Amino acid sequence: MDQSAATRLLLVDDEAALREPLAEYLARQGFVVTQAANAAEARSSLRDDTPDLVLLDIMMPGEDGLSLCRHLAETHRVPTILLTARGEATDRIVGLEIGADDYVTKPFEPRELVARIRSVLRRASKGPAAAAAEDEVFAFDGWTLDPLKRKLSDADGAAVPISSVEFRLLLAFLEHPRQVLDRDRLLDMVQGREAHLFDRAVDNQVSRLRRKIEADPRNPILIQTVWGGGYLLAADVRRQTMPRE
Repeated sequence: MDQSAATRLLLVDDEAALREPLAEYLARQGFVVTQAANAAEARSSLRDDTPDLVLLDIMMPGEDGLSLCRHLAETHRVPTILLTARGEATDRIVGLEIGADDYVTKPFEPRELVARIRSVLRRASKGPAAAAAEDEVFAFDGWTLDPLKRKLSDADGAAVPISSVEFRLLLAFLEHPRQVLDRDRLLDMVQGREAHLFDRAVDNQVSRLRRKIEADPRNPILIQTVWGGGYLLAADVRRQTMPRE
C-alpha cells in the first residue's frame, strides 16, 4: 500500500485559487485532505478530528498562521508544514522556533511538497518509535518523558506541556545523556533541513526547554552550555518499562 494512503492532511489557506487545486492534487496522491479557509475553520475541524499533518499558510486574515501554529504545537502536537511567501523569512524562522516542522516557499512545486510531507512524517515517527515499541519511558532528575504519548511529567506526576520541537529536542538529549551535542547535530535531529540558517533556533528552543525543566533557567544545571561545542544533558537517564492499557 502507498505510504500516503491513510495519511490525513488539514490544508489551511485563505486563497481558494491555491487551496482547492492543491487539495485535489494531494488527493490524487492518495492523501485524505480536509480544507480550511482560515484559522477558525481549522480549529473547528481539529475539534472533530486530529489529522496526521497540517499544511498551514502564514498570512491569513483574522488569526494568522503563526498563532495557529503555536496552538498546534502546545495542544495537538501535530506535525506542521508552513506555506510561506518569499518575503517572510523572519516569519519562517519564528514558525520553526514555535513548533513548525518545515516550511515550503510559495510558489512551490507540488511534488516537492509531497516529498516534504513524507519526510516530516518519517521524522516525526522516528524518534519515539524504538522506545514506544518497548513501552519505555525516560526518567531523569525527577522528570519523566513518555515518547509514545509525547508526555512530560514532573516529580509529582503533573503533565508539563511541551511543543513538538521541544519534545524532539528533549528526546535527543535523553537518547545521548552526558554527551556534547553541537548545534548542527541538534538541528539535524530536530529540524532536519537547512541547519545553517537556523543556529538561533536551537539556542531559543534550548532556552524554552530550560524554562520547562530547570529550577532556575538563568542558571541551568540539567542542560549545560559547552562553549564552542554545543549543549550537554548533565543528568543520569533511566529507561523504565511502563504497562500500557
